[in-house]
Amino acid sequence: MIKPHGSDTLNSLLVTDADQLQQLRNEAESLPSLLLNSAAAANAVMMGAGYFNPLTGYMNLADSLSVAETLHTVDGLFWPVPVVNLVKDASAIEGAGRIALRDPNTEGNPVMAIMDVDAIEQVTDAQIHMMAQEIFGTLDPEHPGVSTFTGLGRHMVSGNIQVLSLSYFQADFPDTFRTANEIRDEITQRGWQKVVAFQTRNPMHRAHEELCHMAMKRLNADGVVVHMLLGKLKKGDIPASVRDDCIRKMVDLYFPENSVMVTGYGFDMLYAGPREAVLHAVFRQNMGCTHLIVGRDHAGVGDYYGAFDAQTIFADRVPEGALDIEIFNADHTAFSKKLGRVVMMNEAEDHTKDDFILLSGTKVRELLGNGIAPPPEFSRPEVAKILMDYYQLENA
Repeated sequence: MIKPHGSDTLNSLLVTDADQLQQLRNEAESLPSLLLNSAAAANAVMMGAGYFNPLTGYMNLADSLSVAETLHTVDGLFWPVPVVNLVKDASAIEGAGRIALRDPNTEGNPVMAIMDVDAIEQVTDAQIHMMAQEIFGTLDPEHPGVSTFTGLGRHMVSGNIQVLSLSYFQADFPDTFRTANEIRDEITQRGWQKVVAFQTRNPMHRAHEELCHMAMKRLNADGVVVHMLLGKLKKGDIPASVRDDCIRKMVDLYFPENSVMVTGYGFDMLYAGPREAVLHAVFRQNMGCTHLIVGRDHAGVGDYYGAFDAQTIFADRVPEGALDIEIFNADHTAFSKKLGRVVMMNEAEDHTKDDFILLSGTKVRELLGNGIAPPPEFSRPEVAKILMDYYQLENA
């Protein structure tokens, strides 16, 4: 199986030994406490679940600036996005060497990790803006990732962590949330060698479905891991539970048996386009996938990124040998009225835009909200039914 990024074996930071877990929980009650913001909590979940291997904790300022500017830590580890714990007020933990990190997304704010504090550093506005510009390619406050990142705070708390809880993800998505270790184990159990990862924060329409089929066929892959984001999204995005139902329905009806794993991970969407695409590649390698589908405007939002910037970054900014996972570059896929099937648009000769069935996200939401199914060439009717029920309930 493909090796994890940066190490020979996967180093999950989640404490699983029952006695050690209880000991740490008892210790946490006497430690100074820090309530995390959702972004820092998501980073803890990803480290706990093994997706951010080989990181052992939150980055300090020097590493964060280096990663933002060069895609490497000070010590030379390839990494695409700073993994930070930024806070607005660090007075409660000032001078502490060991602290309890509390979960902002679970009722009662239980302890989700214990941290050995290496440093609490003041970050200037100029440094925050430099990092945001590098990560997101813009400082536009209307960009959801920029507004989140620049609003997290100016105190950076760094150090190694021991993760005691993966927040609400295991309880809320017991059939879907999986750690990187669990996905590796299942890939082994299924006997898969060549494995394609498909990233999604949306329900999968016909184009996405066919893209997975295309990648599997062209790569001669054993299977595809549909890996959906289960964390926080921007306003208007479809909830994870609805997406989960849609994807499972599509897989059950339109994929061969033992060809798809439907899984999810606990992270808040960054909307960082190219940088986030590279982060996706890192943690898909960590979970055992050999290939990642990178499509048009992967991890983008609005018009902030070029259609294929998330593909070109792998050639332009990722050094040879930095990652073992390979990228399956995909064009926009759509149903061709001429050919009677879904195709990559750049591979369809003698076609104009009018030869494809193309619907904007706004138009699709409008149809669904009015109880009208999109054309079957665009969306499977069984999937459309789930989405219509959701939108009509939302609009009631």
